[in-house]
Amino acid sequence: MTVVAPLARDALVRRGQWLSIATLLYNAVEAVVAIAAGTLAGSVALIGFGVDSGIELAASFAALWRLNQDADIEKRERAEKLTHRVVGALFLALAMYVTWDAGIALWRREIPDESTAGLLLAAASLLVMPLLGRAKRNVGVRLGSRALQSESNQTTLCAMLSAILLVGLGLNALLGWWWADPVAALSMVPIIAKEAFEGLRGEASCADDLTGLSK
Repeated sequence: MTVVAPLARDALVRRGQWLSIATLLYNAVEAVVAIAAGTLAGSVALIGFGVDSGIELAASFAALWRLNQDADIEKRERAEKLTHRVVGALFLALAMYVTWDAGIALWRREIPDESTAGLLLAAASLLVMPLLGRAKRNVGVRLGSRALQSESNQTTLCAMLSAILLVGLGLNALLGWWWADPVAALSMVPIIAKEAFEGLRGEASCADDLTGLSK
């Protein structure tokens, strides 16, 4: 485990708190825009992306709570375990939602409309999320917190989902491939599920798998 001097640790905790608050604010806007745009366009992937933003809001709240317990070693250890499992459960909820919603869309052959707002949102998140994810992961590593590293992975994962969403919406808008939208949504599931089960088991998160996106 990384050993950090008390004063340096306090500074890292404050930095982590501010990063979590920044993530909360961004994801609140992202969730509202994505769900509204997805509902108007009938886009499963876009609505799923909005739901992911809502789930990430909960994960950021959990990370913020974990950071607030850092001063007390006993509370820190309990918060570490609980936060890791909470983040894992949130990942699992997202995987189940996306699988169900995208499966229904494919079964019913629901054709989404073009969504300029969705494309712009996905592009913005593709720029913002890697920066937040990298900064939060650095805090988690230096504090020796697997829970915070796992939560930072969810932020980095948001960048991956943004890229997938951008491809799905773009193919639908340019080529009329209606099925690209739910297929793009389903392609998110294995990534999400892996993080979910690692978090629920309390194992080390797939930080190494996502590090390449956060550098």
